[in-house]
Amino acid sequence: MTQEKINRINELARKSKSEGLTPEEKEEQTALRNEYRQSVTGNLKAQLEHTYIMTPDGKMHKAGQK
Repeated sequence: MTQEKINRINELARKSKSEGLTPEEKEEQTALRNEYRQSVTGNLKAQLEHTYIMTPDGKMHKAGQK
């Protein structure tokens, strides 16, 4: 997600609070927010895939889904 898109999300949020959004702007805001959520989720999953947990006995175990 680029900084320009994040800035646009913030701009639409400010406009929504102050004067309201047109239907086109609401659709754009929803699409941008969904893209942002997917980006954050993807980054978190990638980080967790490379995360290991060390047990008290010194063994390393890959963090997995429960």
